[in-house]
Amino acid sequence: MARISTIETGFYRIPLPVTLSDSTHGEIAAFELITCRIRDADGAEGVGYTYTVGRNGGATADILKREIPPLVEGREADDTEAIWHHVWWGLHYGGRGGPAVLALSALDIALWDLKARRAKLPLFRLLGGFDAHVPCYAGGIDLDLSVEALLAQTDGNLAKGFCAIKMKVGRPDLKSDVARVAAMRKHLGDGFPLMADANMKWTVEDAIRAARAFVPYDLTWLEEPVIPDDVAGHARIMQAGGVPIAAGENLRSLWEFKNYIVAGAVSYPEPDVTNCGGVSAFMKIARLAEAFNLPVTSHGAHDITVHLLAACPNRSYLEAHGFGLDKYIEHPLVLADGKALAPDRPGHGISFDWKGLAKLSP
Repeated sequence: MARISTIETGFYRIPLPVTLSDSTHGEIAAFELITCRIRDADGAEGVGYTYTVGRNGGATADILKREIPPLVEGREADDTEAIWHHVWWGLHYGGRGGPAVLALSALDIALWDLKARRAKLPLFRLLGGFDAHVPCYAGGIDLDLSVEALLAQTDGNLAKGFCAIKMKVGRPDLKSDVARVAAMRKHLGDGFPLMADANMKWTVEDAIRAARAFVPYDLTWLEEPVIPDDVAGHARIMQAGGVPIAAGENLRSLWEFKNYIVAGAVSYPEPDVTNCGGVSAFMKIARLAEAFNLPVTSHGAHDITVHLLAACPNRSYLEAHGFGLDKYIEHPLVLADGKALAPDRPGHGISFDWKGLAKLSP
C-alpha cells in the first residue's frame, strides 16, 4: 500500500453543442465537470469526477479543494472504506448530500481507480467481475423536440448501435406526452425497450394518471414521476399506475435507497456513481437491490458505471449520455450488439484531455 500524497481539483464548464431541456431543469446549455486527481507516495495516480447540469459546481470543487485534503492526506490509499466513512462523517454536519456528497463521490472514484491501476486490473474485475458486456440505452434529453426531431434523434441512436431508448415526458399537457410515446412505440415497433423520464414533474395523482395512460405502450419503466423526497408517493404510483418505476438519480446515500426499496417504491433502483457516494456506495446499493431481487440501472457517467454494472449479476441497463464529455476523453464508450463494453485497461480506463479541459476553466 502507499499513502495519499496529493489531491488536485479541476473545475470546468463544458458547453453543449445543442441546448437541452427537460421538465424541471429548464434549458441546459453547459454542464460543469469537477475532477479529482489523487497521487500516492509512489507517484501512482487515480482520477475521479462528478458533474452538475450548470449550477453548484463551484461549491463542489471548493469542498474537494479545501475541505477534503486535510481529511485524507497521509492515509493509506487502499483503505477506501475507512476513507469513505472518515470523509462522510467529517463533512456530515454541513453535508449529508448536495455538493458534499458529490465531492466525496469524485474522491471515492479516484481512489478506486488508483487501487485498480495499482493492481493492474480493470475496475470491473477488481469489483468481482460478472460480464463485461452490459445492456445499454441511449438517454435522450428531448422534451422540447418536435415529434419529427425526436424520431430523427432516435434514428441517430439506432444507427450508433443502441438497442434501447429513453425519452422525456412531462410536457404541460398529458395528451402531448401520450402522443409522443405512441409515436415512439410505433416507430420502434413492439417489444423494443422504451423508457420514459418525467424528471420529477408531477404530483402523485398526475403521475398515476400518466402511468395508466402509458400502459398500452409497454414502457420498460417510467422514471422519476415525482420528487425524490416522496417515498410514499412513489409506492402509490407503483401500486396504482401499472408501470414499473425507476428512481434514484437524486438520492444521495445507501440509506435513502434502503427507504425506497423496503417501502416497495421502486422497480429499478438508479444510482449515479458521481452523486450517491462513489463506487463504494454504488456497489452497496446494487447489492442491496440484489438482496430484494431488484434489477439495478444507472444514471450518467457511463464511462465509469459500465465497470460497476459489469460487476453486478442483477444489472439491467446502463444509461449512456455523455453531456459532451466524449470530446475530452481518449477512449469513448464502445458498443457491440447493443451492449456497452467495460474496457480492459487498468482502472476505469478514462484518460482526460487535460490541455483541452484547461481552456474551459471558468
